[in-house]
Amino acid sequence: MRGDGPAAQGRAGAAAAAMGAARATTRASLVARGMRHAEALLVYVVLVAVAITTIYPFVWTVVTSFESTGAVFQFPPPLWPRQPTLRNYRTVVETVPLLRYLLNSVVITAGGVLGSLVVAALAGYPLAKLRFAGRNLVFGAIVATLILPNEAGLIVNYITTIKLGLLHTGAGQYAAVVLPSLASTVGIFLMRQAYLAVPDELLEAARVDGATELGIWWRIMVPLAAPSVAAFAILQFVAFWNSFLWPIIVLTDKSYYPLASGLLDLQGQFATNTRAIASGTVIAMVPILAVFVAGQRFFMRGLEGAVKQ
Repeated sequence: MRGDGPAAQGRAGAAAAAMGAARATTRASLVARGMRHAEALLVYVVLVAVAITTIYPFVWTVVTSFESTGAVFQFPPPLWPRQPTLRNYRTVVETVPLLRYLLNSVVITAGGVLGSLVVAALAGYPLAKLRFAGRNLVFGAIVATLILPNEAGLIVNYITTIKLGLLHTGAGQYAAVVLPSLASTVGIFLMRQAYLAVPDELLEAARVDGATELGIWWRIMVPLAAPSVAAFAILQFVAFWNSFLWPIIVLTDKSYYPLASGLLDLQGQFATNTRAIASGTVIAMVPILAVFVAGQRFFMRGLEGAVKQ
């Protein structure tokens, strides 16, 4: 019995130490879980704030376009029109040549998207798959142009369009709007990243079979980079459809204005019909929303492919 005393005390001490360790582990687990929940809550709060900030201008524009009376810039802003009316949309139709401006937007957007896709898809191929001296330097120089503001090229582009004689010809005025935006740095970057995901062995096999570089680009690279092509097409569609400043600068004939620029007709010298402008903006946004909803799946796949590289 004398020998059991220290042994029993030892077992009791070990049991107490084990219980203490278990309680400490439980507390640490609870603290870690609480921190994860707090971190997730903070992320949700930030995302909700960003979503509200992003969506609010769109909601305000739609509500204002259907408002008939009341202050436009009141606080807090209404989330629903108090007396919904289509009068503002009728004002847009009666004030501006809406069909003409829509046709101009379609021509400019179609030509711009098609041309910029060809330029970006062709430029991205040698930067991704061909070996030549200074390739990375050329790509770095192209990417470095992202830091330049768009306004930096206005004077150069305007002089170029004058030298090309595009400002005083019918169809040439469409070209004057489209040409300066055909070479897109973002598009070249997206296409290069998409091409890098294509195995080099596939290209070597095609070269062994006698395919030319242009044939490899058209028959292999472009189909495999289809999600990035679709994503870039959506980005360019939005950019050309919303063309505003450059058409006003370069076009001498207002009948060639795209819709975004043509909405300036709703603004007088001494007064601005904000509700009519909001209605015109909603009309201009409808095609963009339709294209984005239709191509959303390709848009996300294209951007994911570019980010993973």
